[in-house]
Amino acid sequence: MMIDFTIPGKPKPLKRHRVAKYGRMYDPSHADKKEMWLQIAKYKPKSPLTGNILLKATFYMERPKNHYRTGKFKHILKEDAPIRHGIRPDLDNLLKMVADVLQPQFIHDDSQICVILAEKEYGKPARTEVTIEEIS
Repeated sequence: MMIDFTIPGKPKPLKRHRVAKYGRMYDPSHADKKEMWLQIAKYKPKSPLTGNILLKATFYMERPKNHYRTGKFKHILKEDAPIRHGIRPDLDNLLKMVADVLQPQFIHDDSQICVILAEKEYGKPARTEVTIEEIS
């Protein structure tokens, strides 16, 4: 079984849990997880996938203004503008966010993920494209 979906908007990384007053732990990514879940809930399978999982995720980030030329050529990229997004947020934190949101509705546990294909690129509009595939 294969599930494909696109999450519109700027990709958000998973933030580490924090300790508040009196030692209480909280998740600063809770609102981001909920927002992401609301966007992908319609792709949820009838039952979670139970086998080994291949997860493919491509994170598209908007280009900053300094990648473009100026003046009447402001819509044209500079010759030295990078193709890949090699700055923050970290790819592993972006992946953790996706993996956390997928469980337990899409997959039982993120330990089922055996193969990960992930990349960060520049693209318009900003979005995250995800493919989940059950493999043998």
